[in-house]
Amino acid sequence: MTFKQLKNKPLVRFITNRYVIILAGFIVWMTFFDENSWINHREFDKEIDKLKSESDYYKSQIDSDKTFINKHNDREELEKFAREEYKMKKENEEIYIIEYDTLPEK
Repeated sequence: MTFKQLKNKPLVRFITNRYVIILAGFIVWMTFFDENSWINHREFDKEIDKLKSESDYYKSQIDSDKTFINKHNDREELEKFAREEYKMKKENEEIYIIEYDTLPEK
C-alpha cells in the first residue's frame, strides 16, 4: 500500500483533518495539563466527599452531646454521673471502690 492509497482511506482522511487534530490536542490538554483539568476536579470531588462525611460525623456528635447535656441538666443526674464516672463524693461521705481480681482461665 502506497502513501497515496493510505491517504485516500476515509479513516486516515478523518484523523488527519486539522480540526480533528486541534480538537484532540484540546481534549488532551484539558484532561491532563490545564490548571482546571479533569484530574484536579476528580481530586477536589474526593476531598469534598471526605469533608461532607466528616461534617456529618461531627453533626451527629453534636447531637449526641446535646442530648447528653440535656439529660444531665438535672442536679441529681449530674451527681449520679459525677459519682459513677469520676468517683466524686459529698463532703461527709465515704466511698469504697471494690475491684474484683479475675483469674485468667486455663
